[in-house]
Amino acid sequence: MLENSDKYFEVLNDIKRTLITTRNKIIENANKDLILMYYNIGLKLIENNKWGSSFIDTLAKDLKIEFPTIKGMSARNLRYMQKFASEFDNDEFLQHDVAKLPWTSITTIMDQVKDKEQRNWYIIESINDGWPRPIIIHQISSKLYERQALLENKTTNFDETLPTPNNEQAKELLKDPYIFDFITADKDVKELDIERELTTNITKLLLELGNGFAFVGRQYHLEIENEDYYIDLLFYNLKVRSYVVIELKTTEFRPEYAGKLNFYLSAIDKYVKDENDNPTFGILLCKDKKKVTAELALKDINKPIGVSEYKILSEIPAFLENTLPSIEDIEKRLEKNSE
Repeated sequence: MLENSDKYFEVLNDIKRTLITTRNKIIENANKDLILMYYNIGLKLIENNKWGSSFIDTLAKDLKIEFPTIKGMSARNLRYMQKFASEFDNDEFLQHDVAKLPWTSITTIMDQVKDKEQRNWYIIESINDGWPRPIIIHQISSKLYERQALLENKTTNFDETLPTPNNEQAKELLKDPYIFDFITADKDVKELDIERELTTNITKLLLELGNGFAFVGRQYHLEIENEDYYIDLLFYNLKVRSYVVIELKTTEFRPEYAGKLNFYLSAIDKYVKDENDNPTFGILLCKDKKKVTAELALKDINKPIGVSEYKILSEIPAFLENTLPSIEDIEKRLEKNSE
């Protein structure tokens, strides 16, 4: 036995951290080199595209003969490289962002998103949130860009009630509408039933809420002056270092809902929030947010609140129907394609 076992384990853990960090850097650099190699091959294909499409087919066959053990040089993949080089500039975004993604994620985004601004947004979100390919497909199918990135469509008082940059960060987290496609109940479902299904499917709920959300509790209990109060759903967001109160209503927005949520936010700030936490904000989810009414109701509220709509499976609007496969369906398709 070593005389100083604590010191030994300190050295062991330090070496383990070094190995893990170095291994991750090697993997990251290898992926970047691969992506940039594909880009450069794509440039060469563009330079010689005057030879027609048969040129790529012939090239793929000759490369297979010359390098039989190297994967990724099929005619299909070579065409993806050509498309990749034609649609991205060799700039900082390519070097430091796009090259961080796996090749299959890049080709998926290229296939499904044509607009450059949207495409770049999905790339950044995929990197920040570590989305695997099935999640990327699901998020694009659910029109996440339209629901989250377009800040002007959101109804909040965050600019008036939160300091910069917290106000922008909170707005960026908000979606409208929220898509709870894993809730299969009918349109007349009760609030408690929806809450129960949301927390039963907590992994899918956290995916829909987005980056950094951690579940704290359902029907979170507060006792104030011998009165009991119950918050529908309480979360903590690690990205913005704030508690987030979510209130769920199975009706259209009513002004009194904002007043009640304002009270809950004050209570969390007083009794739960740590001094190092940023101000608590609230998300009020309704069947119909009634935008003008909600904006008027939030005008003189002193706590940060966002109002959004939500859709369960039976209510997903027409623009999402037939475009929103479940994550399980996506994974099955990918398994088939890889066979």
